Amino acid sequence: MTIRFRAASTAAIVLVCGTGVLSAGCGRYSLSSLQAAKAFKDANAAYQLKEWKKAAERYEAVVQNESARQTSPAFNIAYFFLGNSYDQLYKPAKQGDPQNDQYIQKAIENYRKAADNISDPKWKKSSLEYLAAAYGSDKLNDPAKAEPVYKEIIAIDPTSPENYLAIAKLYEDAGRYDDAEAQYTKAEQVKPNDPSVLAAKAGYYNRQGDFDKTIDALRKAAALEPNNPEGYHRVATFYWEKANKDYRLSPAQKKDYIEKGLSMEDKALSLNPDYMDAITYKNILLRLEAREEKDPKRQKELLDEADKLRNRVMEAQNRKRTGKG
Repeated sequence: MTIRFRAASTAAIVLVCGTGVLSAGCGRYSLSSLQAAKAFKDANAAYQLKEWKKAAERYEAVVQNESARQTSPAFNIAYFFLGNSYDQLYKPAKQGDPQNDQYIQKAIENYRKAADNISDPKWKKSSLEYLAAAYGSDKLNDPAKAEPVYKEIIAIDPTSPENYLAIAKLYEDAGRYDDAEAQYTKAEQVKPNDPSVLAAKAGYYNRQGDFDKTIDALRKAAALEPNNPEGYHRVATFYWEKANKDYRLSPAQKKDYIEKGLSMEDKALSLNPDYMDAITYKNILLRLEAREEKDPKRQKELLDEADKLRNRVMEAQNRKRTGKG
């Protein structure tokens, strides 16, 4: 899941008079609100400079100013940046060090407070996403605590496939494969016309060793972008890998997969005749087919065609090296 920082924009929102974010309004700030605004400005400056300890100290001053936060709830956004400052200080490689472990616990505490106190759905969702990531495999690796957080995220935004994909990966990593598949399917249901969702589902099936479901998802993804050669080429690469590496296949199965791979590359090349990746893999598939072919004449025809394709790729590479392409 991709998450973007928003420190600079937040500073502008909080400090510019007349935006409506600070409920007190210009000229009506209490002393505590002015102190909190000053602390927030200093904190944001340190945050942008990646001075995480200094930023944390100043954001602490904001969140501890109860009066200011009650007067101007927008100051609650400081919880998110306080949590992230501690998160940045945490180093997974130093897990077990008391000070280091305290950083991630403080990050979790403040992400939770941000989610509970910020009214803006986007900021609430971001806070929960970072909270879930803190429980992720590269940090605390606690899927039991991450799961309810992902469910909160889905409740906020039930139409985003990314949320279902995130919890699906969580279940997959925990070995809960039926639950994982159900979430990949939900992601597809909420956005059935998104090729990337089907590609993610295909990746799951591929990791599970289910070739038929992998191919089915990839073919559906390609069909959603009928003018994009990359989708068809991607399917072809999976057919090639299966035919080339699965020694359990019968000769008939191997031949079938090779032919289907070639068909996919032909579709890709019908859309872009100069698509070098497709030309390369068609060359490889033809050589694989020739290896399985018993008829010498047909075998030579396949190799001759493969040689022509290989030469096209080599010529293109040479033009690129010499700057003539």
